[in-house]
Amino acid sequence: MENNNYMLSVKNLKKYFNTPGGKLHAVDDVTFDIPKGTTLGVVGESGCGKSTLGRTILHLHPKTSGQIIFNGRDISDVSKAELHELRKEMQIIFQDPFSSIDPRMSVKQLIAEPLKIYKLCNSKEEIEQKVRETMDTVGLASRLADSYAHELDGGRRQRIGIGRAIILNPSFIVCDEPVSALDVSIQAQVLNLMMDLQEQRNLTYIFITHNLSVVKHISNDIMVMYLGTAVEKADSKELFKHQYHPYTKALISAIPRVDIDNKSDRILIKGEITSPIEPPNACRFAPRCEYATERCHNEFPQLEEVEPGHFVACHRVRELNNL
Repeated sequence: MENNNYMLSVKNLKKYFNTPGGKLHAVDDVTFDIPKGTTLGVVGESGCGKSTLGRTILHLHPKTSGQIIFNGRDISDVSKAELHELRKEMQIIFQDPFSSIDPRMSVKQLIAEPLKIYKLCNSKEEIEQKVRETMDTVGLASRLADSYAHELDGGRRQRIGIGRAIILNPSFIVCDEPVSALDVSIQAQVLNLMMDLQEQRNLTYIFITHNLSVVKHISNDIMVMYLGTAVEKADSKELFKHQYHPYTKALISAIPRVDIDNKSDRILIKGEITSPIEPPNACRFAPRCEYATERCHNEFPQLEEVEPGHFVACHRVRELNNL
């Protein structure tokens, strides 16, 4: 019996891509749960598999193996017809709003498109009313209805993407770096909009980003990824207070600080990055970790709960942190 408090449960999810050199392990054995109405922030450097994880959950990439349970229902393997219906409940906001929308369509046509695909309105008037309501909800002035994407700035384009995502009243949205291409002042506006929508509609988010300040602001829980694997997962406040994995410590230490009097305690990571193509069955971070032992180079660490709600994948986590 699945836990009905979870909107999403992912178990041992893997996504490999075929390359001339072998299989690229983009997502490798990732497991987590997201309670309804909360946000899971997924962070890590470029190429760690954050976006691939989100897209695999939505079946935009077919999974290699693993289980995806959405709202108590196993959706690991669904037919095209079932997936079509699921799309109403599971949506995505893409990183680049300009490349993810049709430049030949006006704002009102773009936002109305999902309604037309699912035939949810009985008349043109009903479609126009829902589009007006959605534009108002996401902060797009009605005078922009006949504008095209190239005539708008990045913030307004992203509001179109948010409008398209919410017009079907989904319960779950993957936000794939939705503010990374925006100016800082616009980022704050879009983040506040997304948090307001979550509160009003009880939405559940996966928020993918490499901006640690942003993820701290919006997330309930945070999962840190490194080369396709989850290395640490905890409550947002707890993770910023206590980092137990060497990679997470280095990541948090890289956040710019305003206090110029204190000497930087930045942790510099040295060494070669493990190739994601046919990687060894070992800790992915071991070649760059100053604490790595022979076991780290020969055995894959599983995510374990070292404190209530705090999960870490490190063979030496208890020893190094006196747990």
